[in-house]
Amino acid sequence: MIIHVVSGGETLWQIANRYAVNMNSIVQTNDLQNPNQLVIGQSLVIPKPGTTHTVKYGETLWSIAQKYGVTIQSIVQASKLTNPNLLYPGTTLFIPPITHTVQSGEMLWQIASRYGTTVQAIINENQIANPNVISPGLQLAIPRAKPTIEVNAYTYQPSDAAVQTLSEIGNLLTYFSPFAYLIAEDGTLNPVKDEAMVQASLSQHTVPMMSVTNFTSSHAGSNVAHTILASPEVREKILTNILQVMDSRGYKGLNVDFENVLPADRELYNQFLQQAVDRLHPKGYFVSTALAPKVGATQAGLLYEAHDYEAHGRIADFVVLMTYEWGYRLGPPQAISPINQMKRVVEYALSVMPAEKIFLGFQIYARDWLLPHVKGQEAETFSPQEAIRRAVKYGASIQYDTTAQSPFFRYTDEKGQGHEVWFEDARSAQAKFNMVKDYNLRGVSYWALGYPYPENWALLRDNFTIKKLI
Repeated sequence: MIIHVVSGGETLWQIANRYAVNMNSIVQTNDLQNPNQLVIGQSLVIPKPGTTHTVKYGETLWSIAQKYGVTIQSIVQASKLTNPNLLYPGTTLFIPPITHTVQSGEMLWQIASRYGTTVQAIINENQIANPNVISPGLQLAIPRAKPTIEVNAYTYQPSDAAVQTLSEIGNLLTYFSPFAYLIAEDGTLNPVKDEAMVQASLSQHTVPMMSVTNFTSSHAGSNVAHTILASPEVREKILTNILQVMDSRGYKGLNVDFENVLPADRELYNQFLQQAVDRLHPKGYFVSTALAPKVGATQAGLLYEAHDYEAHGRIADFVVLMTYEWGYRLGPPQAISPINQMKRVVEYALSVMPAEKIFLGFQIYARDWLLPHVKGQEAETFSPQEAIRRAVKYGASIQYDTTAQSPFFRYTDEKGQGHEVWFEDARSAQAKFNMVKDYNLRGVSYWALGYPYPENWALLRDNFTIKKLI
């Protein structure tokens, strides 16, 4: 697929003609609510066979062509390079697909075997309606091998909404995590209405993962965590209650998200995780954790100090890095998930645990801050789709921060109030997917379902094969 950034005066008809694709396919892939209203700087996913490549330092057209198995000239033509001798790091190239011309008597299984792919992958790539009828001379795009990853998604949607979301994108998930069972100081669990969600997850061959936490939006949870962790009896009671829920509801694993744990309770938290593994593993359940975005072992702060990356990486089956919330709802406007900061967290994690245990956290919402920002004033949170709608409504041009790899825009509302919006688009999603590939991470973990973001799901499918465990 191609990512196209809208320029001033461009229409959807012109963009479709440029890439020789059906206009409706662009509308559907991006779920454009009003195709006649595009915004300068808006990124669109163009459903065209091929892929994009961001030039790295030291790369040449020859090395890139060799990597993808195409000619230099085909890259020059597809990328519309005016001077192929000038190739700068950061330049995005379009890599055309490998093509095959069907010969008389050839069958799809023969073609798939020749290129080391599958019949279904060729059908999907070329949108073949009747795979039993392929005509000699037909040009087929041959899909390239894609890395296989695991994908988790948390949700705090109501049950009916979560079930609907699962019906739409459950095929792209490995794990599904209703958030969350709240642990009380006496070791009891606040129940979650999750029966229908768990069954919907299983019907999509998606592993339901039970999430437990010590905090709420209005309660930091530090004292709860201390009371729980300091008592061996309460810890055992919690694990007994967790197992009862998992056995009865159909969960296959556990995700522990204890936040704002007191620094003095760091080792107690590690001991609790080991206890969880010792109790759950014999029953065939896995244990994972959610980790605050640390960039070093000695990073100060209540959010970070008790999160022992080395211990979690050693004890748990995998971890979710919560690489988001730099653009905090009560803080000043900035990118919510800046790629430069995310990389620092990932690189620290990789120094103390293997890549195959790491999920990259990916937030899929937008925020709108009032300007000038007043300390403690809360930003509004909504979907990337709503961000585009507001840019259209107020005639704002979307800008792109190349350091953070995040889009943003400013506008003035009907009351003369200034706003600054940071969100996610196709470019920022692709940057995160490139990071998963570059570091060979286990997968991606979304926080949180319920915010429409069609470009993300299209690109996720295009970049990776999603592993299914059930």
